[in-house]
Amino acid sequence: MAGDRLFALQRRERLMDELRQHGAVRVRELALMLEVSELTVRRDIAALADRGLLTKVHGGATLPAETDSAPQRRARAGSTPFTIGMVVPSLDYYWPAIVTGARAASVALGVQIQLRGSSYDRAEDRRQISRLIEAKQVQGLLLAPSLEADGADGADEMIDWIGRLPVPTILVERQTPPWTPTPRQLEWVRSDHALGLETAVRHLHEHGHRRIGLVLANGSPTSTHLAQGWLRACAELGLPGDFVVRESVALDIPGHRHIIEEILLRCRRSRTTALIVHSDQDAMSVAQYAAEQGIAIPDDLALVSYDDEVAQLAEPAMTAVRPPKARVGRVAVEMMVSRLLEGKRRPAQRVLVLPELIIRNSSLRTGTGR
Repeated sequence: MAGDRLFALQRRERLMDELRQHGAVRVRELALMLEVSELTVRRDIAALADRGLLTKVHGGATLPAETDSAPQRRARAGSTPFTIGMVVPSLDYYWPAIVTGARAASVALGVQIQLRGSSYDRAEDRRQISRLIEAKQVQGLLLAPSLEADGADGADEMIDWIGRLPVPTILVERQTPPWTPTPRQLEWVRSDHALGLETAVRHLHEHGHRRIGLVLANGSPTSTHLAQGWLRACAELGLPGDFVVRESVALDIPGHRHIIEEILLRCRRSRTTALIVHSDQDAMSVAQYAAEQGIAIPDDLALVSYDDEVAQLAEPAMTAVRPPKARVGRVAVEMMVSRLLEGKRRPAQRVLVLPELIIRNSSLRTGTGR
C-alpha cells in the first residue's frame, strides 16, 4: 500500500510538472506518457483538483487561478476586466491546443477570450477581425492571419492593415519582417520551428544517419521555417541538404501513393536512411506504405514527424517534434494583458518558444542500445 501511495505521488508530481510547463494537459496524452490508464489519470486530476492545485476541464486540466503571479493578480483585481479577441485559421488540427493554452491563461488572469474561426483566407480573416472590432467588445486581439504573399492583396498590405487597427494586436504562430511600416512595430509569439527541425536532424545524426531527407507539407506557413532549420543543421553537421520534397503525401488523397513511392525510391537510390516528415498524418502514410513494401521502420528507414498531434498512434510509435502549442497560446494572452496594463510604456516583444523532441520507436534502430 505504501508503495502504491509513493507511485501515485510521483505520478501526480509529473502531472503537475507537465501542467506548469504547458499550462494545460490532456488525459489521453498523460496516460500514454505515464503508461497508465486514462481512468487513473482522471482520478489523479480529480485528487489534485480537490486540493486546489489544478482546474478540471473536459478531457484534461488547466492551471488554477490561484497559481498566478503578482502582475496577474493585479489584472484580475482591476475595475475593468479585459476581453481579448482571438482569430485562428482553424478550430481542429493544431490550433485547439493553442486555444486551450490561451483559455488557461485567461482563467488565471481573469480576462475573457472571444474566439473566432477563420479559414486560411485573407478576406475571411479581415471579416472576422472587423466583426470583433465593430462590436466594440474587445480591448486587444490575438491573430493568426494568412500572411503568404500572393498578389496585390499580399502580406505587406495585410500587415499594414493589422498594424493600424484601433486596439493592440499580437500575432500568434505568425511572424512579420523585422521592421514594418506601421504606427507601432507588431508583436508576435510563435514556436521556433526552425530549431525544432534542427533538433530532429541532430537526433538522427547522433544515431548514425548521414543521409537524411525532408518532406514538407506544400502550402503550410510552417514549411519556410522548417526548411531554414534543415539547411542550418545540414550545413553545421556537414550533411547533404539536397533531399527536400514539398508535397502532401497523405495516402487518402488520390495520386499521393505515387508520390510516396517516388520518395522511397529516391531514398533507396541515394542511400538515405532517415526522413523527417511534416506532418503526423503524412509521416504515418509514409510508414504505412513502407510497411506494405517490406521496408522496416526504423531499421531500414528511420522516421521523425513534425507536429506530434497523433504520432504516438503510429506503428511503431513515431518520434516527433512537438511545437509548444499550449505554451504559445498562454504566452500570447500574458503578453496581451501586460500590454493592456502598461500601454506604450512596455517595449514591443517578439517571442520564440522552443519545441520538444519526443523520442519514440520510429527513430531508434533495433539493437543499437540508444
